[in-house]
Amino acid sequence: MSAKDKYHNLVRQGLEKDGWNITHDPFFLKLEGVNFPVDIGAEKMIAAEKENRKILVEIKSFVAESIPNEFHTALGQYLDYELGLEEQEPDRVIFLAIPEGIYQKIQKIPILLKALDRYDVKVIIFDPNSAEIKQWLRS
Repeated sequence: MSAKDKYHNLVRQGLEKDGWNITHDPFFLKLEGVNFPVDIGAEKMIAAEKENRKILVEIKSFVAESIPNEFHTALGQYLDYELGLEEQEPDRVIFLAIPEGIYQKIQKIPILLKALDRYDVKVIIFDPNSAEIKQWLRS
């Protein structure tokens, strides 16, 4: 199994502060007979809908020098996981968790913003200093 991301525990804490119940750490998504560990599976009761909302969260710290290269790797994983969810758990939604400072840098690279829009990537922006979820995009 791969090592946990640098911000794994901070994102987990942020989700819990936001009212999410962590159900899997990690969640194993089976794609074409291979198990892929997605960082976190979580559920939240939506009172108005009287049902649980289920999500998966893939956490990325973007520690390498090239944000575009790390972004493309993260996007590829996200898209693969999204395809797998369609078959395995179609009621669950995948999110990509990105540190707030990195997301600010991504906003300055038009092609990366176009990719987020084109592929309708759902993003959680978190503050690694306070372990808080700052924003949900396309949720």
